[in-house]
Amino acid sequence: MQSANTMFILLGAIMVLAMHAGFAFLEVGTVRHKNQVNALVKIITDFAISTLAYFFIGYQIAYGMDFFAGANDLVVNSGYELVKFFFLLTFAAAIPAIVSGGIAERAKFYPMLIASALIVAFVYPFFEGIIWNGNYGFQDWLQTTFGASFHDFAGSVVVHSVGGWIAFAAVFLLGSRKGRYRDGRVVAFAPSNIPFLALGAWILAVGWFGFNVMSAQTLDGISGLVAVNSLMAMVGGTITAMLAGRKDPGFIHNGPLAGLVAVCAGSDLMHPIGALVVGGVAGALFVYVFTLAQNRFTKFDDVLGVWPLHGLCGAWGGIAAGIFGLEAFGGLGGVSFMSQLIGTFAGMAVALIGGFVVYGFVKAVSGIRLTEEEEFNGADLSIHKIGSTSEL
Repeated sequence: MQSANTMFILLGAIMVLAMHAGFAFLEVGTVRHKNQVNALVKIITDFAISTLAYFFIGYQIAYGMDFFAGANDLVVNSGYELVKFFFLLTFAAAIPAIVSGGIAERAKFYPMLIASALIVAFVYPFFEGIIWNGNYGFQDWLQTTFGASFHDFAGSVVVHSVGGWIAFAAVFLLGSRKGRYRDGRVVAFAPSNIPFLALGAWILAVGWFGFNVMSAQTLDGISGLVAVNSLMAMVGGTITAMLAGRKDPGFIHNGPLAGLVAVCAGSDLMHPIGALVVGGVAGALFVYVFTLAQNRFTKFDDVLGVWPLHGLCGAWGGIAAGIFGLEAFGGLGGVSFMSQLIGTFAGMAVALIGGFVVYGFVKAVSGIRLTEEEEFNGADLSIHKIGSTSEL
């Protein structure tokens, strides 16, 4: 049975690893042509540096264990603990991938890579350990005070909201792209490639069923309810984003992602109709807040809308688990609205403080933004010395 559990969680790890291709192509399709190479390079190098940061530091902070032992010890139980690390690493590495979409087109390369390492080594695992490993007694306090601990089955808050609010800090400190706003009004920067954007959304959506379902981490814990709730939330987000976004393809392809972000926390508790509602609210929330931020927040240039998509929809998902997870709303129960509310705001606070500390530190030491000339020429030529396509 242990070997079957190892294979089960390994398949989940592979599916979530594949989601990083989705992050890459979603960004490639959204940014302008002169920044496509940079988008691809950032995602894979962020993953590499995240692996080192999480393996040597972050995993120990979150779960109190490391892998500084002989291989004979590591292969116990078919190497389940190693594969569990791999699975949870793919979650941790999603944080820099989320941030990448917000800071696109004007960020320096190595300073942002260093910031990613610090985030994955210290900020993310600090909150991950509090929620998923019971560190520092926070969950025990919620259990004693409100009758239930904070429930986040697959990371609406632990991964997505934390990633979105860390991105908020990075985007705020970075400033808007040159020419993005003129006389206080937004200037449209059209996506470079809608098919790539759509491909990225589809890869993410398919991989999400590994993200959510395999969060059970054992075959005994698997539930078809998680799969169907993920499906219904994805559909709900798509429909409301289509309606609220007036058939805009960018909104339509981000709608299912908004729904999937929101359903992660309570996907193992909600009734499928509740998941449909949660996803639908998330899809509309993304469209309205993204539009508001682009038109009104003239110093806040979130290229892919990662703050509303992950930060706000993730927060909504954490709170929604305390509503639609209740038996009164057709859920399985065992949750507390107050615990969900407090846990969600705790995640937002850790992310904001950690994000401003890390990106503020890196900005003070080395700067985090390309020069105006480099930004004009594009990150592809300025950083990588090559464009995404040849003219020959």
